[in-house]
Amino acid sequence: MNNIGRNVAIWVVIVLAAIGVLAAFQPGGSRQAVQKIAYSDFVHDVERHEVRSVAIREQNISGVLTNGTSFETYAPSDPAMVSRLTEAGVEVTAHPPQSDDNPILRYIAAYLPIILMLGLGFMVFRQMQNGGAGRGAMSFGKSRAKMMVEKKGRVTFADVAGVEESKEELVEIVDFLKDPQKYTRLGGKIPKGVLLVGPPGTGKTLLARAVAGEANVPFFSVSGSDFVEMFVGVGASRVRDMFEQGKKNAPCIIFIDEIDAVGRQRGAGMGGGNDEREQTLNQMLVEMDGFDSNEGVILIAATNRPDVLDRALLRPGRFDRQVVVPNPDVKGREKILQVHMKKLPLSSDVNPKVIARGTVGFSGAELANLVNEAALFAARLGLRTVGMAQFDEARDKVMMGAERRSAVIDEAEKKMTAYHEAAHALATYFSPSSDPIHKATIVPRGQALGMVQPLPEKDNLSYRRQWCFSKIVTYMGGRIGEEVIFGHDEVSAGASGDIQGATSIARHMVTKWGMSDKLGMMDYADAENISGMTAREVDQEVRKILDEAYAACRHIILTHMDALHRVAQALLEYETLTGEEIGRLIRDEPLGRKDDEDQSFSGRRPSVPPAGGAVAAEGTGLAAVSETV
Repeated sequence: MNNIGRNVAIWVVIVLAAIGVLAAFQPGGSRQAVQKIAYSDFVHDVERHEVRSVAIREQNISGVLTNGTSFETYAPSDPAMVSRLTEAGVEVTAHPPQSDDNPILRYIAAYLPIILMLGLGFMVFRQMQNGGAGRGAMSFGKSRAKMMVEKKGRVTFADVAGVEESKEELVEIVDFLKDPQKYTRLGGKIPKGVLLVGPPGTGKTLLARAVAGEANVPFFSVSGSDFVEMFVGVGASRVRDMFEQGKKNAPCIIFIDEIDAVGRQRGAGMGGGNDEREQTLNQMLVEMDGFDSNEGVILIAATNRPDVLDRALLRPGRFDRQVVVPNPDVKGREKILQVHMKKLPLSSDVNPKVIARGTVGFSGAELANLVNEAALFAARLGLRTVGMAQFDEARDKVMMGAERRSAVIDEAEKKMTAYHEAAHALATYFSPSSDPIHKATIVPRGQALGMVQPLPEKDNLSYRRQWCFSKIVTYMGGRIGEEVIFGHDEVSAGASGDIQGATSIARHMVTKWGMSDKLGMMDYADAENISGMTAREVDQEVRKILDEAYAACRHIILTHMDALHRVAQALLEYETLTGEEIGRLIRDEPLGRKDDEDQSFSGRRPSVPPAGGAVAAEGTGLAAVSETV
């Protein structure tokens, strides 16, 4: 209330001062009273030489009598008036006709600059009195941190899923903010700074908000880029102000997102680094050293580039603790999906566990996007609930892009794509250690004309030799399917992604994972440090693995030619098949669809396109498997 009363009093003083200034400059404000007289009296005074001077503006006459009295009168059209006045010795002044401008506008034009100057002075005065707001003309060096005190809808650890180990490491921070004496009375010191490290979208900011929400303390949020300006010293000033605000609101949490924008290694850039950024970093280091651990202010920062941070930031006493926030595993993804699905009306067929198995490598943000896309698909179809089909469609869109059903694909190219994906399906089905098939489709998405999507039962934390070899075998399926059906000269460029993926795995097996019997347990990844002869041996071993996988895959395809035709024909007819349907076709069982329960694909072989048929577009097999090494 004191601040409000003071502001009102200041405004009252300014208004009164403006009125006084306007009154002082008001035209005629200091003149004596003017007497209005009749024109006949004016003529009589002129004849008696009692008029000293007159001012004529059109037909209005004003002047002063010899006794000092000011007068005004209105004169009719009298051509002899001027000559009569000069003969009587009256001083005559003539003015041009008065313009039609609005007097109010004239006053505004005359006094507006004065009012603006008074207003500007008041703003500067207020900024000097209270510059902590951080956005005014006098607060250029103030912190841009935003304080959030969430009384309702607070984010807590219950809202964060999939990163259980990371949450456990932050529980200690919450306990300290709630009861600092629990640690200080035993001589313990809580970490002054916590660095959250992880890929984008894993929930680092959400974790920091959850810590503040659990402890129920103020939460200051600022980005690392907010400290950096073109003027040297501004960033350091903002750092000082940020820490001062934190101390005033202790206990609290200061969260700096993307700290690598200001905390990069000093002296690593061109010309020895950036003076402004380095001064800002130096000031941050000094402020963190000056903190006393019992002040109840904890600094939390997040980055996905810990390798570029200055070593001084990471030493004990500053960011004492690093908490890794990785992409969630299959159980974590299931929990994250359940959190985001709470707000959706779900169908009974929705199974978060199945969706989690099919989203290997997804971050928390990507899973949230998947749930949102599923809801949008359901809304477009006018459904009242979101079903498993919408989640499946949303996953394909996030991974591969939207369907390109409008793409013009001729029959020959469509048949080649069907056999390409059918061969991938067979190679995946019969290869040991391969993941189960979720579905196969020849509907174009993004750059791919089709895909076979596996559904891993668990996340691979390490790669076994048999799994790697089976993965290469599945990559080989598309090209072999084209060769055995269309001939050597009619293969397409659709296997480019398959070749790239198979070669990458084989080279990792030889150069990094020690899975070559000839080259043994040695790292050959750095090509600059190995001889030409060794590089040639590496290439030979990679080629050997690829040739063995090619032979194994070709044996599978040739052994199950009837199954290849059945799966390809079903893809041509239905465009998309589930993993269960592919298994039935391979076992030569009825497909099981309600609209054609008696349908049988046994022995049905589509006609092979003639020589010179269309070549599939680049990317046909880009998504033969969804998991990459």
